[in-house]
Amino acid sequence: MNRIKKGDTVMVISGKDKGKTGEVSLVVPKDNAAVVKGLNVVTRHLKPSMANPQGGRIQMEKPIDMSKLMPIDPSTEKPTRVGVKTLTDGKRVRVAKSGEQLDK
Repeated sequence: MNRIKKGDTVMVISGKDKGKTGEVSLVVPKDNAAVVKGLNVVTRHLKPSMANPQGGRIQMEKPIDMSKLMPIDPSTEKPTRVGVKTLTDGKRVRVAKSGEQLDK
């Protein structure tokens, strides 16, 4: 079970965006990375092409390694570690260390 899923609010714990929070827009399990809205923004210089005749510079978000991200606990609004709990119906859900359920 993944620690971080699409739609989670996460905080960056190391790197150039340390301390910033954002929402996960894409998870790349193969690379163990996630794209967070508004974080790890880089500038790409594009040559003119048929699709983009003007060329120029564009801002884009790049994936961040999941080891640098921590989910935000909904009750305390602080970063938290994640555990897995099995409910009575056999369904597994992610829980914050405070006991708050992260999955809806």
